Amino acid sequence: MPKIKTHRGAAKRFRLTKTGKVKRSKAYKSHILTKKSAKRKRNLRKAGYASSANEATIKQLLPYK
Repeated sequence: MPKIKTHRGAAKRFRLTKTGKVKRSKAYKSHILTKKSAKRKRNLRKAGYASSANEATIKQLLPYK
């Protein structure tokens, strides 16, 4: 059987944790930052986790992680 290709877009956006959760970065942090409060921007820095509904799909896109 040939190797499965990793979805490069997903590889740049998601990381798998040791326990098997899918770690992601939060949205709304790239531009128009002047109107957002410091507290809101600080919270956007923290990592988020993919929902359980999307977890299986993301893991399929990252076969060797």
